[in-house]
This record gives sequence, C-alpha cells and structure tokens, in this order.
Amino acid sequence: MHYNQLYFYTSTIRKWVPLISQYHFESVIINSFNYLHTKNCIKVYGFVIMPNHIHLIWEMLRSNGRESPLASLMKFTAHEFEKYLRLHDPSALEPFVVEWKSRKINFWQPDSDEFLLVNEDTILQKLIYIHNNPLQEHWNLVNDPISYQWSSARFYETGEKNFSFLFDYRDYQSGY
Repeated sequence: MHYNQLYFYTSTIRKWVPLISQYHFESVIINSFNYLHTKNCIKVYGFVIMPNHIHLIWEMLRSNGRESPLASLMKFTAHEFEKYLRLHDPSALEPFVVEWKSRKINFWQPDSDEFLLVNEDTILQKLIYIHNNPLQEHWNLVNDPISYQWSSARFYETGEKNFSFLFDYRDYQSGY
C-alpha cells in the first residue's frame, strides 16, 4: 500500500479462529487505530471489526517511526493479544505457534487483502459491504448495521462520531 491513497483492506486471524470476539480484543484494535490517528499516521473512513477479521477503508498518511502504520497495527495488536493470552489462557496460543525466524507466535494471516479505491462508486460498494458484514447469515451478530458497536455504520447513518480516528470518505482529498 502507498501513502496518501485510499484502500479497502482486510486482515484475518490465522485459521479463521474467532479470537477477536472470543477474548473481546475489539478494544485493542480500536486503541491501535486511536494511537496511529493521534500520531497523524492514518485516517479511517470506514471499518468493521468482526469475530475473526477486520475490514478497513483507510489512508496511511506517514510512517510511525521506522514502520508503516499497517506494520504498527499488526505488531501492536499481536503483541497485546499474546500478552493477554499468556496471562489468562496460555493454551489458546497453540493454534498460532509458528517456527519463523522473525517470531514464534503469529495471529494475523500473512495474505491480507488490499484494494486501491479509485472512485466513489467503489468506495460506496465497499462501505456497504463493511456495514452489512455483521448481518450476514453466518454471523448474525445484529439485525441492523447501526446496532453493531465495532463499525462505522452508526457514524454514516446518524452522524454520531464515537471514534476520533473516523472520517467521512467524502472529505477524502484525492484525485479519484
């Protein structure tokens, strides 16, 4: 991903384990978004945090020190997940053990999906998809998108801004 461009991004927990909802790690992800936003590294224009994956419409603005905002997001959340599980449920780490030179535990699948958004129609399509994700039959988390706490749906439907890192995609300054 390149800086100052709008992307639809998806990252999934390895083996599709519903780790995020099982251990209430949504706030860990929100805290990472908040931190990266306060450091002027990202703007989020749409998101949903699902039981085992996240979808974002976002713009990376600049590095967070030596690493990209994406690397910071993945590193911070993984560190927090591991710290919590080591303390509260060490056996839950087993599905995430890897024998890599860089680490011994890996929560996020390495094959995340990124898609450059180049026009408003595609942005709206992805935003609708994100907001309706919790309603899909196999999730059935809520009956109405604005009822789902871990999403930007309420912001877009009511104007209520519950997340400081969240911006309206119509305010995105681009050349699309």
